[in-house]
Amino acid sequence: MSSTIISRLHGKPIICGEVLFDIFPNDRQVLGGAPFNVAWHLRGFGMEPVVLSRIGQDTEGQNVLDAMSDWGLDTHGIQSDAEFPTGGVEITMQGTEHRFDIRANQAYDYIDYQLLMDSIRDQSMSLIYLGSLIIRNQTRKTIERLLREQHLPVFVDINLRDPWWDAATVASILSRARWAKLNNEELATLVPGIACSEEGLRQAANEALLRFELDAIVVTRGAEGAFITTSDGTVGGKSPPIENLVDTVGAGDAFCAVTLFGLHAGWSASQIIERALTFAAEICKQRGATSPNRELYDDTLASWGLG
Repeated sequence: MSSTIISRLHGKPIICGEVLFDIFPNDRQVLGGAPFNVAWHLRGFGMEPVVLSRIGQDTEGQNVLDAMSDWGLDTHGIQSDAEFPTGGVEITMQGTEHRFDIRANQAYDYIDYQLLMDSIRDQSMSLIYLGSLIIRNQTRKTIERLLREQHLPVFVDINLRDPWWDAATVASILSRARWAKLNNEELATLVPGIACSEEGLRQAANEALLRFELDAIVVTRGAEGAFITTSDGTVGGKSPPIENLVDTVGAGDAFCAVTLFGLHAGWSASQIIERALTFAAEICKQRGATSPNRELYDDTLASWGLG
């Protein structure tokens, strides 16, 4: 299958979700959150994503605004909360792997719909990107209203973080999506009873594609690579070998950002797979999910023939 998974998109991607700090051992803090990471990479690739989130009136919140401004990300969609703090996730490392402890009642759980609409009213929008974590609290009502009133295609990035999800809510958001991205473990959770083999995962992806009426489902498999399933079939690829692996934090977000870039550029599924896996591998060579190194993005664009 070499056809594109959608015709070329036009406009700015709306990136809605959590902006937070990943807190590593020894209290080292790295700005992150899946939606923020995706937006950061898209900006690095020269796009102009509109980030919709909420931060606290605290030092961390100001650090978010400063980092976004320095990177050229528009901050008009970032709301300020006088009661709840800027988000935080404590990360525990086990070798190069990691586990998350996501704090409750963070500012991003209370995104206001009217303020959100004020920030996108004059924007030319291409799609809405959502992470599944953002629908865990009061922001869920804002998201549901946004999807109901804005007739834009939706890309859902599934991140099943216990205890912040339930099957019914995830199914509801997937039913409104055109594309979904998740990893092999999350796919096995949503479509139980499958074999853990590559064939079993592809069967589960086909089942999910039909159940949720998706145009495409993107499944990442860590070191084993990734594949994209559409009604035309499945395209897969292997992850390149990674020398000097540091950690895998944010690898999925890097993959997702390239996928979104590819949707806007009109790439084929095979191009998306190859380029997303290569960029994700580059992110695994550093600590944390994003990079302030513009050379990384320039070199990546050049490898795509876009430099």
